[in-house]
Amino acid sequence: MIPENFIPKGAASFKINFDGAPKDFYFLLLPKLTMLAFSAAVEPLRIANQISKKELYRWFTMSEHGDPVTCSNYVKIIPDMALEPLPKEALSFVCSGIEPISAASQKTIHWLNRQRAFGSVVGGICTGTFALAKAGLLTDRRFTLHWENQPSFSEYFPGLEPTPNLYENDDGLMTCGGGNAATDMMLDIIEADHGKDLAIIVADMCIHSRSHNQGTPQKSAYSVALGSRNQRLINAMQYMEENLEEPVDISELAEHVQTSRRQLERLFKKYVLMTPSQFYFDLRVSRAHALLNETNLSVTEIAMATGFNSTSQLGKRFKAKFGASPQSFRKGWNSDTN
Repeated sequence: MIPENFIPKGAASFKINFDGAPKDFYFLLLPKLTMLAFSAAVEPLRIANQISKKELYRWFTMSEHGDPVTCSNYVKIIPDMALEPLPKEALSFVCSGIEPISAASQKTIHWLNRQRAFGSVVGGICTGTFALAKAGLLTDRRFTLHWENQPSFSEYFPGLEPTPNLYENDDGLMTCGGGNAATDMMLDIIEADHGKDLAIIVADMCIHSRSHNQGTPQKSAYSVALGSRNQRLINAMQYMEENLEEPVDISELAEHVQTSRRQLERLFKKYVLMTPSQFYFDLRVSRAHALLNETNLSVTEIAMATGFNSTSQLGKRFKAKFGASPQSFRKGWNSDTN
């Protein structure tokens, strides 16, 4: 049910001078979308209205046929409408989540192309970027999506390179990595529309520590995870991740980060409790796990994409980490999701 107005009651208030028309947002909900990312995009709009006591924004939800959509956490959302042409000035975002390559139907792709052809702003939240790529909207554009899904995205769309950043705004093409990154993206919109002070208060209401920079990486990866600020260790891990398909020798890795192999071994054992080689294998097996989950690549292709000499070499490492061969894992996963 669409409300008469979009101004909920609340205790906090902030006066702004604005008497114009509200900005409309339309969220296209795809099957198995990530509810956190969707909520993180909507809540800043709600809070901006609530504390200003003005209808600055309105938001509507859509699905392909107007039917309820089940999120990745199995919560169902009843959308406001089915797909329909939207006003040129409206902002629309594709919200997706797990299994993103199959989430967008051909009807959705046609709708996205039509919106873009008429000059509307179309963006993606979390893995909604997959749908934008299938619609051909990302060529020569800067964009991002959730870091977990970037490896499979690159396999499906080898000519497109996502950034590792929280969110991107490339001349109106807005994408974000999901989760709280959606809040950061919306806070930027609020600041551009109504000023920095309102955006600060909305962030405070969300109890959200704002990045203030769309170029902030989605994960400060290894420094936070390991409780270490050793730049050589961090650089070594990043270099490994950049070279999964064609793994480099550990001696070459040590030279790249300007340390000795022995010192690199010490750093890994101290902070990671494993050798550099063990960590490297773990990275590659984890990438194989992601590709098994999110692509239709054969096990042979996945072995090649993760730098293993053969499927048997991958299989040995994979079973040691996940307790099943890649073939058994995929078979079990498919039967669970059918």
